[in-house]
Amino acid sequence: MTRHDVIVIGSGSGMTIANAALSRRMDVAVVESGPLGGTCLNRGCIPSKNVIYPADVLSVIRGAGKFGIKVKIEDVDFGAIMERSRRLIGEDVSHMENGVNSVQGLTMYREAGEFVSDYTMKVGDEIIEGENIFIVSGARPFIPPIEGIKEAGYITSRNVWDLTERPESIIIVGGGFVAAEFAHFFSSVGTEVTLLSRSTRLVRNTEPEISTLLEASLRRRMAIYTGMEVVAAKNTGGSKEVTAKNRETGEVSTFEGSEIFVAAGRRSNADILKPEKTGVELDARGFIKVNEYLETSMPRIWSFGDAIGKHMFKHVANYEAEVAWFNFIGPPRTAVDYSAVPYAVFTNPQIASVGMTEAEARESGKEILLGHYEYRDTAKGMAMGLEEGFVKVIVEEETFKILGGHIIGPYAPILMQEIITAMNAGEGTVEPLQRSMYIHPATPEVVQRAFFSLHRHEPHEH
Repeated sequence: MTRHDVIVIGSGSGMTIANAALSRRMDVAVVESGPLGGTCLNRGCIPSKNVIYPADVLSVIRGAGKFGIKVKIEDVDFGAIMERSRRLIGEDVSHMENGVNSVQGLTMYREAGEFVSDYTMKVGDEIIEGENIFIVSGARPFIPPIEGIKEAGYITSRNVWDLTERPESIIIVGGGFVAAEFAHFFSSVGTEVTLLSRSTRLVRNTEPEISTLLEASLRRRMAIYTGMEVVAAKNTGGSKEVTAKNRETGEVSTFEGSEIFVAAGRRSNADILKPEKTGVELDARGFIKVNEYLETSMPRIWSFGDAIGKHMFKHVANYEAEVAWFNFIGPPRTAVDYSAVPYAVFTNPQIASVGMTEAEARESGKEILLGHYEYRDTAKGMAMGLEEGFVKVIVEEETFKILGGHIIGPYAPILMQEIITAMNAGEGTVEPLQRSMYIHPATPEVVQRAFFSLHRHEPHEH
């Protein structure tokens, strides 16, 4: 048996812990059965943006006509787009591999591991023990219980990167972040897209009016069916067929495509890791339970990132890594603060949000003010020919503290950053945004004007 001061399970944001422990001359082990860098680098946010950016370029070119620019797209080389992403990711992973192989005090275990007893893991043929353990094992695509789906064959965000030829048509099962982004990508490069969402709203956790606008925009270039439960799939030889049931009416419909893409959420990797054998409790969904200090039910074992199933974004995992590390070396301990968690959805139009939705703010019992401003009502929005897109902000009436911000439109993730920063600076009020001098005419004015338009708004009764 080999004993280590620190065992880190997962080489994504877990490497923050490994690097910090090494800087303190601790003996560190990292257990990673997949490529270094975790989901974000290899199968998630980074490769998806590598392919979505060309899709955005195509969207700009196709919209050039309204400015009097006549342009023609002669060809879209799908294979080249995918190969570029694989090359860029491969270079990053290669740099990481070269780096970890030369680090003194670091042992890499490049096989799947599982717990066998308290603080003890079996990795390949080896048994290792950790004085302190950080479980950053991530999550993987959830595959719903669809009859025949395995036999029919499907792709997910794990293996879509292996495609070298563009599917003529694709059925996307799901209506969340991953489904919306890949629907944008595939439709932009010429694939006929059919999206089947179990929820009645796309990206259902965002504001309803954002979901409505996103759906209306995407419907112009693909078929979208909401409130649909996919129940069966089969390979008919020349194509694939999916059967779905309307969750409200019970009506059954069939859809045909050359490929099926399942983007129906994420599931925990804990079933592979078996943390219960070291006394770590799981929640009802199979994710690892932690307290506000990211401590599990076992002393000296922490967990964060997708493994705990709270906010499954890379930037949240990076933040949680810092909290977990400071709690490891503390006291004092620091509790996680999820009050201003941002996210973006890189569809067309883009979406970005931070903090509370209007419904969440009202449910909290706070008296609130709402601000809303349309891109098209700014000089820059007019110059860009924008007909849709807006900024919505939620502010506490008594303190003028920013509770939430929501944007749909060009550069939404970039524009959102100033709201995120304001929420985390000083008292987190609207004052810095209202008092700042904004460049005119420029896109960020739409954010400031949303905060200038604050007003009371009573929710409609339904």
